[in-house]
Amino acid sequence: MKFQSSSRSAKFVSAPCLVAGLACGGCVQTTVQEIRQAETQIGSGESIVILSRKHKTQGETEDDFVSCVSDSVNRGDGALPILSEREFVDATFPWFEPRTAPLNMEDLATVIGRPLISQRIDEIGVRYLVWIEGTTERTDESGSLNCTIFSGGLPACFGFLSWESGSAYEAAVWDVERGMTVGLLSSEAAGTSFVPAVVVPIPVIARVREKACANMSDQIKTFIHPDLVELPSTEG
Repeated sequence: MKFQSSSRSAKFVSAPCLVAGLACGGCVQTTVQEIRQAETQIGSGESIVILSRKHKTQGETEDDFVSCVSDSVNRGDGALPILSEREFVDATFPWFEPRTAPLNMEDLATVIGRPLISQRIDEIGVRYLVWIEGTTERTDESGSLNCTIFSGGLPACFGFLSWESGSAYEAAVWDVERGMTVGLLSSEAAGTSFVPAVVVPIPVIARVREKACANMSDQIKTFIHPDLVELPSTEG
């Protein structure tokens, strides 16, 4: 039976105002998208590994984002068995060491298509490889914050500083058993952080990377287990 490609997307927006920002830690809007190219399932003894590009270049996906997604997928409702990236790299040495690791999904498909590598991945019980690309960037800073020391050594700051942050991550899900990409996922978050100061600075930070991690983790769970209920409800 031929499986038809399908896609879905959702967008969640928090209250765009200063008061709401003070209450929830910065205004953040998030967007998730999914393209399914084949059905998915995971059996007993099978696991997932989450990888990213390891060459030290601009645009490299942050290690802590990959760790965040791995940890989140491995706990809570619908938790999935995870083989850590470090365990996977050690088990497939030297093909996924930083000097020799794939640079993109096409390179990844070539590497794991080699019989010895494919056999080794099967031996360690990995069913799905999730390849994540993306970054979090800070842009559009405005305003100013000036601090001084008054007589008596008391510090004080005055002003208003704000900036925009954006997280954009994409994940390709590779089925080792069938040797094919079974889906594409994306998680984006954008938000405004600000620091008002009248004597004492009060930083209100939009935690865009944390939101992107939470959404990506939920997507992976519901993608591998389609019977789990849908996307997250709202993001504040």
